[in-house]
Amino acid sequence: MTAMAEPRPRRFRLVVFDWDGTLADSTALIAAAIRHACGAIGRPVPSDADARYVIGLGLSDALAHVAPGLTAGEQRELAGHYRRHYLDGEAAIPLFDGARELLRDLDGAGVLLGVATGKSRAGLDRAIALNALGGRFHATRCADEGFPKPHPDMLLALMDRLAVDPRETLMVGDTTHDLELARNAGTAALAVAWGAHDAEGLAAQRPLGTMRSFAELHRWLFERT
Repeated sequence: MTAMAEPRPRRFRLVVFDWDGTLADSTALIAAAIRHACGAIGRPVPSDADARYVIGLGLSDALAHVAPGLTAGEQRELAGHYRRHYLDGEAAIPLFDGARELLRDLDGAGVLLGVATGKSRAGLDRAIALNALGGRFHATRCADEGFPKPHPDMLLALMDRLAVDPRETLMVGDTTHDLELARNAGTAALAVAWGAHDAEGLAAQRPLGTMRSFAELHRWLFERT
């Protein structure tokens, strides 16, 4: 009787996704909210590219980058304008085409799913509820629960919670902040080119690859999970 071949070992047991610009098509709204907030308090309005660059950082770090030197009161005012503008459009933010199906298929294949995001816990919980993804992720980590990107805290916390080794963990994101997070945590990283940062900047961080569509991402992940 011929012995059965052992199943191919899984390379990545845990796939961690950024949220904004990776799973959700929110980049334009976030950049617009940042630019609106700066103008509302009389600060120079950053370019769209500069506003997009800070997406993925914690809110306080992002706003300090585009509007440095503010007093504590001005920082609170800036954050308030940002939140109001963002929340006005939040309910209309769609997931990218193919994102829901990819998460479903990975979950069905037994892959552990996580989120590491610059959103607050309240913001991520709202986004997950709005998109009916409750229960899809095995663990999530937000910027207000520890150190924000690119500090390794988010991935270290997720790996610890799910008992997964860095060698078995993959970070998927649309910004250099995501890729730096992965490097700092000792995990592999995969870039997607449909979000906040351009493909050239992402490639300079030397991810395993840069995906141009969810179909390409789907194929890549299922070859390695």
